[in-house]
Amino acid sequence: MRRRPLVAAATATVLVAAGLAVTGGTAVAHGGGYSALIQRASYGVPHITARDFASLGYGVGYAQAEDNICLIAEQMVTVNGQRSRWFGADTDNVASDLFHQEAIDDRAAERWLVGRRDGLSAPSNEVRDQMRGFAAGYNAYLRGARKKINDPACAGQEWVRPITELDLWRANRARMVRASSGALADGIVVATPPAADGSGAKLSAPRAEAVVTARDGAPAGVGSNAYGLGRRATTSGAGMLLANPHFPWDGDERFYRMRLKVPGRYDVEGAALIGDPLVEIGHNGKVAWSHTVSTARRFVWHRLTLVPGDPTSYRYDGRSRKMAARTVTVRTPAGPVSRTLYDTHFGPVVVVPGRFDWTTDTAYAITDVNATNNRALDGWLAMGRARSVDELRSVLDRRQFLPWVNVIAADRHGRALYSDHSVVPRVTDSLAAACIPASFQSLYATSGQAVLDGSRSSCELGRDRDAAVPGILGPANLPTLVRDDYVTNSNDSYWLANPARPLVGYPRIVGDERTVRSLRTRLGVHQVRQRLAGTDGLPGRGFTTGRLWDVTLGNRAYGGELVRDDLVRLCEAQPTATASDGTTVDLTAACAALRGWDLRVDLGSRGSHVFTEFARAGGLRFADQFDPAAPLTTPNRLAVDDPRVRTALADAVKLLGGIPLDARLGDIQTEPRGAERIPIHGGWPEAGVFNMIINQVQPGVGYPKVRHGTSYLMAVELGRHGPSGRQLLTYSQSANPNSPWYADQTRLYSAKGWDTIKFTKRQLRADPNLVTYRVGERHR
Repeated sequence: MRRRPLVAAATATVLVAAGLAVTGGTAVAHGGGYSALIQRASYGVPHITARDFASLGYGVGYAQAEDNICLIAEQMVTVNGQRSRWFGADTDNVASDLFHQEAIDDRAAERWLVGRRDGLSAPSNEVRDQMRGFAAGYNAYLRGARKKINDPACAGQEWVRPITELDLWRANRARMVRASSGALADGIVVATPPAADGSGAKLSAPRAEAVVTARDGAPAGVGSNAYGLGRRATTSGAGMLLANPHFPWDGDERFYRMRLKVPGRYDVEGAALIGDPLVEIGHNGKVAWSHTVSTARRFVWHRLTLVPGDPTSYRYDGRSRKMAARTVTVRTPAGPVSRTLYDTHFGPVVVVPGRFDWTTDTAYAITDVNATNNRALDGWLAMGRARSVDELRSVLDRRQFLPWVNVIAADRHGRALYSDHSVVPRVTDSLAAACIPASFQSLYATSGQAVLDGSRSSCELGRDRDAAVPGILGPANLPTLVRDDYVTNSNDSYWLANPARPLVGYPRIVGDERTVRSLRTRLGVHQVRQRLAGTDGLPGRGFTTGRLWDVTLGNRAYGGELVRDDLVRLCEAQPTATASDGTTVDLTAACAALRGWDLRVDLGSRGSHVFTEFARAGGLRFADQFDPAAPLTTPNRLAVDDPRVRTALADAVKLLGGIPLDARLGDIQTEPRGAERIPIHGGWPEAGVFNMIINQVQPGVGYPKVRHGTSYLMAVELGRHGPSGRQLLTYSQSANPNSPWYADQTRLYSAKGWDTIKFTKRQLRADPNLVTYRVGERHR
């Protein structure tokens, strides 16, 4: 084990001089201050040990700044409403700035911190200490590195500045509203009352439009798979977990691997989003958990009946209420930009042109139940301390903090948990029936978006007796399942978390039931069932962590398994087709490529990109109907008589012009790391791929950059001798091209390799690349 010398801020006192000593491998402070021991394992993963949560936060902030200072610095620019000032005043930056500046003017983050520090009314002292320590650790690194930051993304840039605890709370709040008001930000910013003649400004709100048209409540660009495996599914009888979140490969929503320990109080290994001070997906010695994006909605609409002649006043219980108007100003290189935003007692007014318009008669406001969700960090801290699935479930019931995700978990006793105990507006069936106008009942039935009558107090959200806070569904109204075989989720609703025990009877706002499942969901269940039966081509039955890894990265394309043969027969029988633009396309090469395809999206798979683009063009149309009694096998027959099938294949061939249709996937799907192009396996969910990789084709080139997809991978078993298994961060630990940890795990992912779980002392000490150093400073 190698040791690095003490690392401290340039203005901080050296630890020894500060009265700090090392006891039992942990840096211990005498007389106050921050102190943490950092042990960097292979691939740059920090194992951070501290005597208290403030010092733990310090170590996390320091380590994350070492690896990703530019990402954190840019995140702080965003949440402080300064993107236009530093990165240009395009439409997206201005809208983002106005949204975040309004929250600053409203002191939204400051109000989060007011109340009893119990983790429910307001954040606890432990979490506040972590945030305070994180800011101090980040700033300590910045003081020492400002003149030598070697990441070209921000080296020498004025926008890289010291941060405060309040900055971090603003960032935390922004993440909470990611699937609600944050997703509707441009609709909030463009909301303008009509003129006297009834006309209004014709402004666009594309992200808000995407939210309204989305089938479910998932934030754009994210998703996940997860398995919780109980004693009947594993060869050892211990619980096992697969974590497979699908998140962006660039930006501040990258995951960061770390192990965090305050002896006797907290000990967790896993990953968190960059800028967060504690583990959000991971395991302790007895329980492991992951998250998948839930289908539940995070906001409700309120249809406002406006006062005649006054489009900024609305009727409520027979009386008039005035909207609050606030002028928000942000800085841009061309000068200040101001806009007036409108608020109601429900929440902000939102405009989605053509769907939710602001007329002389009607406007629409939303209630965002995550806008006051200051409980999340305390919730994850409590999750990390749970000793069983039952304790974990109690944490979820009591705290109700998860902003937009499910929980899938397993424990060492061999029990598995699925739960969607996320923060969901309290729209019960009775409230929906009484308060959603007839014209919006169909929208609610198909998408879970509730538009409530905003003119009556009886249509307010109210409170469930068992809910942690008013306005959200309590645990009794939310789906939970505990099994000793398995649970799974791949971003469909809770309904088939385990098909042997369908979950039914929950409010529509949480998710749909008895409806068609995605191909990825279906494949996810098939993979478990086939592994338990030993019919998947792998040795034996049941799961080990190795078999779990093999299944996850098996790269099957379930859509191809269902329809490829029929598609080839159709293609060969009619080798020309008309594309959407009316041109005639020769399908001969596509037919040959599809016939030779191995039905996977491995690096060596030839022709998989043809099927991917065919599926993305809408070609996967089925002749048979969905059967709720057979939800995992229907529909399954290609609609060969539907002309849109052949049109989609023609469109795919045109789109792939200049790219050999029988190319190996690894030759055309890559991720850049400097001058290196690393081959990437995986594919789009439209093709039924479990190992999701999302990118855009570049004509004549291929897929030169991953946008999002499989990110943090963990297969962990909670055995008698402690956790063991495999883990990996697909895009590597650092976004800095000059870091030694910029590409190493990406190459590992390309080869379907892995890093090992390093939770016990023996596991960590066995790492040949271990480097140890200490960071700290006195309080000023």
